[in-house]
Amino acid sequence: MNAANLITVARMLLIPVFVALVFSEIPFGDIMAAGVFIIAAATDKLDGYVARSRNSVSTLGEFLDPLADKLLVAAALIALVGMDRVPAWVAMVILGREIAVSVLRIVGLAQGVSIPAAGLGKAKTLSQIVYIVYCFFPTAEIRDWWGAPIWLHELITWTLIAVVVTLTLVSGVRYFINARGVIRIPGTTG
Repeated sequence: MNAANLITVARMLLIPVFVALVFSEIPFGDIMAAGVFIIAAATDKLDGYVARSRNSVSTLGEFLDPLADKLLVAAALIALVGMDRVPAWVAMVILGREIAVSVLRIVGLAQGVSIPAAGLGKAKTLSQIVYIVYCFFPTAEIRDWWGAPIWLHELITWTLIAVVVTLTLVSGVRYFINARGVIRIPGTTG
């Protein structure tokens, strides 16, 4: 357990704090939850930097880091669906991809193969974080205060959804294509 892995574990420990704030009755609980979410998401860059700068990249870290990201995003999406701020089908696409890739990573680890996240996976994660943060803020109130037309909010929302869903699906397919020659399907001999 190195410093980078400890930062990743700290990110995982922020998830219950985030969830507690989302469902609390305190004023601006959702805004505070978004703040905790942003802090937790920012530690993703920090643990990667620490691991590379100290030359302490580990198989455990390569597994825990994306797992922490997936748990954080899953908790946020489930909360946002419950609050009617994210369509359920968007959450299902994202969570389905994350489960499929996680299973692939576990199969790879069982075979002694680590499949690190690729550049497109990082872009996918960033787009999901931006979308989630956008959904946590009271955009209707901000729109009314700013005097922006309703169609602008709809355009931003659907643009974010299109980007997130596209990157989620494309990165998932690429992940499986890249793993095809590296791991073998359980139960096969080749």
